[in-house]
Amino acid sequence: MAANENALRKMLAKGYKYRDLTVREITNVITQYKDLKPLMDSYVFNDGSSRELMSLTGTVPVSYRGNTYNIPICVWLLDTYPYNPPICFVKPTHTMMIKTGKHVDANGKVYLPYLHEWKHPQSDLFSLIQVMIMVFGEEPPVFSRPTTQAPYQPFQAASPTSTAYMPGPAASYGPPRSPNPSFQGYPYPATGSYPASPAPGHFTPPVSPSVTTGPSRDATIGEDTIRASLVSAVSDKLRWRMKEEMDRAQAELDALKKTEEDLKRGHQRLEDMITRIGQEMTDVDRNIELLKQKDEEMKAALEKMDNQSESSDIDDVIVPTAPLYRQILNLYAEENAIEDTIFYLGEALRRGVIDLEVFLKHVRVLSRKQFQLRALMQKARKTAGLSETY
Repeated sequence: MAANENALRKMLAKGYKYRDLTVREITNVITQYKDLKPLMDSYVFNDGSSRELMSLTGTVPVSYRGNTYNIPICVWLLDTYPYNPPICFVKPTHTMMIKTGKHVDANGKVYLPYLHEWKHPQSDLFSLIQVMIMVFGEEPPVFSRPTTQAPYQPFQAASPTSTAYMPGPAASYGPPRSPNPSFQGYPYPATGSYPASPAPGHFTPPVSPSVTTGPSRDATIGEDTIRASLVSAVSDKLRWRMKEEMDRAQAELDALKKTEEDLKRGHQRLEDMITRIGQEMTDVDRNIELLKQKDEEMKAALEKMDNQSESSDIDDVIVPTAPLYRQILNLYAEENAIEDTIFYLGEALRRGVIDLEVFLKHVRVLSRKQFQLRALMQKARKTAGLSETY
């Protein structure tokens, strides 16, 4: 196993970007399917360019109607594998013909949804081989080439109808056939040959061979088969490409619709922002005008105060609006004056300017007067409707 991996690494040393992943998947496949052999060969693309690529060439066992057949295939791995899907072909031998269908075209190229939806690491080479075996078991991609015999009447350009075989024993006239047919080194089971088919997509039921004496239609059937195969291959390829283009266009359309919705939502948000900004600008302009007006009023008041400051008395500036308020103001000023007098008497006592007897005498008189002023001021505040505390 290690020797095989080293040989594969040498073969993939030039050109393959993900060599270790490719070697691991090839080793896993050839371990399970011994008939598949890794080969380096030149692959020619549709544009005429060629490149040295790794291929797995050989046969895979396919079960069809109770019998097992070895289907020859060739799987090409691109140099960007496993991030790009392989290119798969059916390689019929000279005794086989390709049976075109929805999965195989006239050139033998294989089309599978598994290849179309290829995505690493969910998709791998081993799973691809298993999908091909399952699909080929439902619809074989090849059938045995019809055999012809020499005409019975020399004057007629005709040949007997070909004998169709299904898996299983069938009687035949003429020389005995080999029970184990083989195709270029690919062995096939002894239970029967590949089903012969006159047209793509249909198998001929088993019939007993018969000899016709009239003119044969083998040549016409062969041309019709080729023409039908080509038409089927081209139509399948066109349908496949049309589906791809429609899917791609639908995806682009969905993306454009989503972008359109995002743009509409953004446009609505921009309009709301513009409306809100317009309203805010209107409010700002109105506030600026108001501020300018207030600024003019303040300047006028300042000029007026400057003109009156020289001739104005501070006592005349504060003038109560009513006699009751004037009384409250006078009481408050007199009460605070008594408070200051008591404070300075205390300072004089502390410094020894006056004795204690003088201090107490004056404090008693001032305190009695202060009490009367406070009582009168509370009564006046209550009459004026003001709070009792001050």
